[in-house]
Amino acid sequence: MADPQLLSSVRALVGREYGHVYAWDAVNAPMIRHWCEVIGLQNPLYTDPVAAAGSRHDGIIAPPPMLQIWCMEGFHMNNYAPGSTSENPYEVLGLIESYGYPSVVAVNSELTFERNLRLGEKLYYTTRLDSVGDEKTTGLGTGFFVTLVMSYFSQTAAGDEKVGELLFRVFKFKPAHAHKAEPQASTEPVPVAAKRPKPGMSDDTRYFWDGCKQGQLLIQRCTHCATLRHPPAPVCIQCHSFDWDTQQASGKGELYSFVVMHYPEVAPFDHPNPIGLIELDEGVRLIAGLVGVNRDEIQIGQRMQVEFQTFDDDLALPMFRPLAQ
Repeated sequence: MADPQLLSSVRALVGREYGHVYAWDAVNAPMIRHWCEVIGLQNPLYTDPVAAAGSRHDGIIAPPPMLQIWCMEGFHMNNYAPGSTSENPYEVLGLIESYGYPSVVAVNSELTFERNLRLGEKLYYTTRLDSVGDEKTTGLGTGFFVTLVMSYFSQTAAGDEKVGELLFRVFKFKPAHAHKAEPQASTEPVPVAAKRPKPGMSDDTRYFWDGCKQGQLLIQRCTHCATLRHPPAPVCIQCHSFDWDTQQASGKGELYSFVVMHYPEVAPFDHPNPIGLIELDEGVRLIAGLVGVNRDEIQIGQRMQVEFQTFDDDLALPMFRPLAQ
């Protein structure tokens, strides 16, 4: 059971709004161009003044997913633009941690947009502690789901206008502890190895995990237009048909992007933990763990090959290993 004083203190913070965090720069073409270049996005509405001027937008607009980018602090932590609040919108996480919940893992992030942003707009956001759930026990451990909502505004002569919102949820928890064995000759606890958390499975995704158990990398395919899609979805993104079957992928592809997770260290994963975004030769991308890699030698564009590994005698996962040059 959670400490009653912790629950009381946490509930008192729910609904609190934290002050403005301003953007360093107005919405501008160079940042849009660099962002599109990194992401690989080629849309003339974002980078071509002539094409954008002839559109219904009557000029360049910023890619909607950049909403969060404009108000980031930059390369140095907490280096926010002048006038920004000094309040800590994450104080609830520090409070929960002080009661013995040291670990944190991001759960989900959702962006919503009111309208497109145009060049020259200056933004800020405010943060609201939306909710702190009841204490829950998961495969990672026991803790609280904490939801924060950042509301983004554009400063205009007619008054500040809301342009979007970011919902950010984390799980603040105590890692699952090893159980003690029944007392024998020794009183030393016998550690129990943590198991890999199982992925969510539904009627839309079951075929994928069943295929992994058979050593097959199956990709969803529309039976009307043959479009491949991953992650699995109930409807085709091209023709909107609900009819689909699967195609077995070759398992070969290129490393499109990657991240090396250092913290938090969560059992049973190895650390540092390299995770890749693989672009399969069939044209779809999937996220998977990387094996057989030296994290200092990982390179974008590396050729990769799937290999299936079984964990806890039950869970089969596709992992990717670099192909020998």
